[in-house]
Formats: sequence, C-alpha cells, structure tokens
Amino acid sequence: MKFSIINIIVSALLLVNVSSAHCDEAIVSAKLSEEFRWLKEESYVWSASKYEQKTSEAPSLLSIISSDEIRKFGYRHLADILQSVSGFYITYDRDYHYVGVRGFRLPGDYNTKILLLIDGHRINDNVYQQAFIGEDFPVDIDLIDRVEITRGSGSCLYGGEAFFGVVNVITKKAKHINGVEISAEGGSLDTYKGRLSYGKKFSDNAEILFSASGYDTQGNKQLYYKKFDDPATNNGIAENLDGDKYNKLFLKMSYNDFTFTGVHSSRNKDVPTASFGAWFDKPYCSIDRRSYSELRYDHSFDKDTHVSSRFYYDRYTYYSEYPYEGMREDESSYLYYNRERDVSEWIGSELKLTRKINNRNNFTIGSEYQYNIHQDMTSYDDDPYQITIDSQNKSGIWAVYFQNEFKLRDNLILNGGLRYDHYESFGGTFNPRLALIYSPFDKTTVKLIYGTAFRAPNIYELLSDDMAHGSVTLRRPEKITTSEIILEQRFGKYLQGGVSGFVYNIDGLITQVPFIETWTTFENTDDISAKGIEAELRTKWENGLSASVNYTFQELKNTKTDDVLPNSPRHLIKANLVIPLISDKIFISSQGQYMSLRKTITGNDIEDYFIMNTGLLCTNIIKRLEFSASVYNLFDKIYADPGSEEFRQEIIEQNGRTFRFKLTYSF
Repeated sequence: MKFSIINIIVSALLLVNVSSAHCDEAIVSAKLSEEFRWLKEESYVWSASKYEQKTSEAPSLLSIISSDEIRKFGYRHLADILQSVSGFYITYDRDYHYVGVRGFRLPGDYNTKILLLIDGHRINDNVYQQAFIGEDFPVDIDLIDRVEITRGSGSCLYGGEAFFGVVNVITKKAKHINGVEISAEGGSLDTYKGRLSYGKKFSDNAEILFSASGYDTQGNKQLYYKKFDDPATNNGIAENLDGDKYNKLFLKMSYNDFTFTGVHSSRNKDVPTASFGAWFDKPYCSIDRRSYSELRYDHSFDKDTHVSSRFYYDRYTYYSEYPYEGMREDESSYLYYNRERDVSEWIGSELKLTRKINNRNNFTIGSEYQYNIHQDMTSYDDDPYQITIDSQNKSGIWAVYFQNEFKLRDNLILNGGLRYDHYESFGGTFNPRLALIYSPFDKTTVKLIYGTAFRAPNIYELLSDDMAHGSVTLRRPEKITTSEIILEQRFGKYLQGGVSGFVYNIDGLITQVPFIETWTTFENTDDISAKGIEAELRTKWENGLSASVNYTFQELKNTKTDDVLPNSPRHLIKANLVIPLISDKIFISSQGQYMSLRKTITGNDIEDYFIMNTGLLCTNIIKRLEFSASVYNLFDKIYADPGSEEFRQEIIEQNGRTFRFKLTYSF
C-alpha cells in the first residue's frame, strides 16, 4: 500500500528528537564485533576458488561490500553497489542497467560478460545470458549479507560468462533477521517499497528465512527526446512511460547438511525510448520473471575433506509489447503491436570435492551438467496476425574442472586451475588460470595472475544472425586472455591499499551491428586489446568512521581499426566517506563518482560528469527501529549514457536529483 512522503518526513523528524532508548548491549556488542572483525584479522572470501580462503591468498583482485555499507550508503539495488567499486561503471537505457568492467561495456551487450551468482547459484539466463543488476535482480537488497566481486577471467572454475569477473551475492541467514522485520520506503518520482521478512533459528542445525517485497514507481512523468521532436510524435515528449514495479519472494531453509533455496521475482518496466523502431509516445513494457529452486548438500568428513553437491531448476520468461505504426490502403496510419514471449527453462547439478593435504596442498575437483529444456523465442504482429519469430531450442552443457593451491613456502603460493566445457553448439573449450602469490612481509602481498575465459554465442545472438543472413554464420565463442599484477598492502591497524596493473586481449568479439532500421545482428568481428591500472585506499575505525578512494585508468582499442571503443571511459574516480555523528547511532555518508568522456556508437563524445550522493542512517535511537534518508545526484547534474543500435537516440539522459526515506522495524 502506498504511504505519504509527508508522514515519513514528520515521523523522521520526531524520531531524531526523541530521547535515546537503551539498546540491548549484547546484541550491539556482537554486531560491532562482526563489523570490525577485519580490523583484527584478515577478511575471507569464497568466490575466487569455490572455498573459503584469506583474501591475500585468493588468485584475484577482490572487493567485498558488506550489508553495513549497503545500509549506510543507501544503495537501492545491485547496480548501485557495483557502481561504487573500482573498475566498474553502470549505464542505464531506461529499461535495464548494464555493467562495464575495466573499460568494456559495448552498447547492445546484455551483461553477458559478467557471471552473476546468488549464494553460488548462476543467475544469467540461457537465452540472453543476461545478468540482472537493477530492479530486475531477483533478491531484495535488504537480504544481502555481502557481495564478493572477483575480477579477472573466471572460466577456469565457472565456465561461460565469467569473462571479466564473477559477482557473488551472499544472502543473509536467519540469525540476521531473528524474528520479524518490516521495512517501508518512499521517495521522489512517486516511488514506494515495502518488505516483510521472517527469520528463525530453531537449533544449531535448523533454520528458516522467508521474505516478500514489493516496489512501485511512476518514474518521470515527462521525458524529452530531441530525436522525436516533431508534432507528429508529441514534440519528443514521452508522457507517463517511465514506470517500474516488481514483486519478490525468497525462501531459504537449512537442516543439518541440506539447504533449500527458492526465489521468484516479477518485474514490469514501462519503456519510454521507442527502441527497435517502436511508435514513439505509445505505451509499451517489458516484463521479466525469474525463478529458481536449489537443493544443496554440504558435508565435511573431517577438517580437511569437504564435499558439496547441488541440484537446481531455473526458469526465466520475458514478455514485451512493442507498438508500431501501420499504414492502411488509404494511407491512414493505425497502431498495431509486436508481442514477444521468450521462455527459458533449465535443470542442472554440480558435484565438488575439496581436500587439504599436509596444510600445503589444497585441491578442488568438480563437475557440472546443465540441460536446457527450453530456449524458446517467439513473437508475432497482432494486426494483421503474422508470426515473426518462432524458435524452439534445447541443448546440453557439461564440464569438469580442477584447481590446486600449493604452498611452495610459507609465504609463496602457486595456484593453478583448468576447466573443460563442452557445448552441443560448437564443441569444447579449455580455460586455465595460473597465479603466483608471494608475501615478502607480514602485511604485503604480490600476485601474478594469468588466465583465459570464454563466452559462447547465446540463442538471441544466433537467432539474430540467422534472420539477417538466412543461415547461422556466428559459430565460435569469444575468448579473452588476461595478465595481471597486484600489490596489496596493510598499513598499521586501520589502513589498507592496493594497486593492480592489467592487460587483456579479446579474440573474436561478438559485436552488435545494424542490419535494417528495426533489426540488428551479431558477428565475430573485432579483436580488442586493453591495458589499465586500478588503485585503492580504504580505512575503517572502531567508532564507525570509514573512507575509501579509488582510481582506474583504462585504455581499450580495436586492434583492427585502432579505434577507441564506444562507452569506454579512460578515467574513473570514486570516493566514499562515512562519519559517525553519534557513535553506533547516527551516521552520515557521502559518495563522489567521476567518469571521463566516452564515445557514442557513432563516434561522438559524451561529456564527462561528476555526481555526489549523500545519506543519513539513524539506528538504535529507538530500540529495534532504524531510519535512513538518501539523496542521489545531490547537485542535480545533467548527464547521459550512450544508446545502442536499437535506439534512434544517440544518448539516453539520466535522472537528476532524487531522494528516498526508509524505515525498518524488527520485533
């Protein structure tokens, strides 16, 4: 149910002025102990090697974003989280959010080169291979315990789509909720959200977590597009066509060594941009529904031997209705719709064994199988009725992988991995990773990493190519070879830093190219070379004061044409700051993000921009009640992202200043 923004503001002001209530000291102490654990000991990560290890021993450059940071900075979705870390940047086309990594985010690529996981479960679908990072991400952001971001090629363990890295979202456990929790939000653009969660730990080996949430925003009431500035197309103004809504369900149950997870999300987005040649200022939408269920078994035979297996069922459906202008025999125009329904459905399993030998040799061996029951794309025009796409597909993928971590000396680790994936469409591919990790001093680590990764052409790309050429010419996967050197350093108790230099080369890049005005195709056309540097400093204190700053330089070129790639900024600068106004109770946060100029697909420049977000978090003022407020794009900066081939607009303007209020109560 929608609620009044004015009521929220008044309630917030009353809460700030109310006298402080005494909190449960044991709970606060436990939270502080967990939050500042990394000040006393090193952080651990799972995603780099598929088992828990120290970050200094992981064969990758890593970022870990905690739930504490998510709350303090007011992140609204996974895209906000990724935007905050070094080497990542986000673009938005008023339908989906897309992620760029280390200078690469070609317009028209549907997040196919990042592997997205939830608790190790693959989220990329089997038709578009899309990683959902905006409102379409299937789990509520309040249920995230932490996000592990692993950069570099990851196909040696994960197979396809782990091209530039792996993003693994670790969800909360029942103990994090410990009862019933309700949350309500309101903000600009008539935006409202509500959530109800329940978590209960019945014993040391049995617990349950359930959550339901809903979101609704009207969006911008008017959006102006110069390309359509004509009386026949409402003078370029799209009215009431920016709405967005979703519903999400989450269930996780554990008993002994078994864990069952069930996820369902449904998102409906109004699209104002008239993409794919649609009739401008006519209502149409895209609907994404993503579901999965997984049963996982984890068992340790002893402290050195661990086995894990999982069985899963996934489903993704996409619906769209695109309005088009038809012409009658008397040359009068009429409205008809092209309706699309894509269904993808798959089942799979994985078996993994991890074994430690003599505290110096830690090896992992595993196998995966996925059977794609449906990879179907269908569409038709409704007036006159005509089928435009009718493609049903099935396929299977199997893989085996091996990784060995060997301690040559107490401060020198050799980590090597190899995976073989076999696709029915093109055959097999081997992808290795080799890392040498050296710690010359107690707080200093140097990593040398080499690896390869691949991405097979997906059903959408193959179908587009088939329709354009009459036969499928796009056959081979695109490949990437990466080399990286990383220096990580801890300075005393509170300061950490790192710098990374990387080089990568892409062979046979699958590129979106125009075919006709309303259709694009994909081809293995380009080879890409890139080099860059990432550097970061971060600090955190017991009183809650924290700060970080990172800088990324990246330079990408098409080796065939020597052209700079579109949507590839050379410089990224980001700074994050949290200041405790009252220890453990009130925090203010600030974020600054700078992106240098980028090219559009036609070669024109998009100017650079700097935006700032700020937030306020009040907790423990009244027992079990938490209040937060955030302002995004504080200075109301006008900026834009480049459009892709399906848009007639060269650039897509982004939102100006927006705000959000949030209340969370636990009982």
